[in-house]
Order: sequence, then structure tokens, then C-alpha cells
Amino acid sequence: MFIISLVYKASLEEVDRFIPEHIEYLNEQYAKGHFILSGRKEPRTGGVIFSTIGNREELNNILAQDPFYREALASYEITEIIPTKASDELAFLL
Repeated sequence: MFIISLVYKASLEEVDRFIPEHIEYLNEQYAKGHFILSGRKEPRTGGVIFSTIGNREELNNILAQDPFYREALASYEITEIIPTKASDELAFLL
């Protein structure tokens, strides 16, 4: 499992131009089961994505499809975690 932290490198005006395409990208990844949670940071400096993909190379290939990546609007910090404990509602992640 991976936690992806995005930090905007461009103005919010420029980021906002690509929000509809970014949402389409997210919807596609949710439909494929690759992402399980995402949202913007507050204050609005970027976003966070939780991914159940098990392979870093595959994750990199999928993130490269994000319009924010393609347009160099954000930097990506990726943290791999191996879940070892969860609430009953999230036990399926173990």
C-alpha cells in the first residue's frame, strides 16, 4: 500500500485548469481498484492519495498518467506502508 502526497508546483489558477481532467483520472483509478481514498490538503497546497497497488513500478506508471504529473503541476512524495493493524472497518487492508 502507498500513500502519495502531492505538492503543487504551479499557481492554483493553473492547477484549477486541470481539475476536471484530474478528477476523470481519479475516477478511472477508483474504478480499477487502484485508489481507495483521496482528497485535497488544507490549506490547499496539494493532495493525498491512498493506493492499494502492491508494486512501486506499477504505481509510478499509473501516476505518470495524472494530468498534474504530465503538466508538471505537482511533485509527488510516495511512502510505502505495510499495514499491520486496522479498525474492523478497514481490516480488509491487512
